[in-house]
Amino acid sequence: MPRWTHSTRKPVLVIPFLIALEVIFCLFIVLFVLLHRGTGGGLSDMFGGGGGALGGSAVVEKNLDRITIVAILGAMITNFLLVKFW
Repeated sequence: MPRWTHSTRKPVLVIPFLIALEVIFCLFIVLFVLLHRGTGGGLSDMFGGGGGALGGSAVVEKNLDRITIVAILGAMITNFLLVKFW
């Protein structure tokens, strides 16, 4: 076998770890999307109040947006790594 060819050995523990990480990220995505307000008010009203004068719910929505984006990026990265190592 020539030196420049890649080995076909797959990492043994990487694939189950990435699958578990992918499942966790997907569950977080579902949870955080359900917590968003939407048009008729959602589950985020439980934590942010009913839209008080201080605008606390806007802060909760902004933080939920950030956390959701991080979870989506994490799922995308684990997807790419699973494709690479599978």
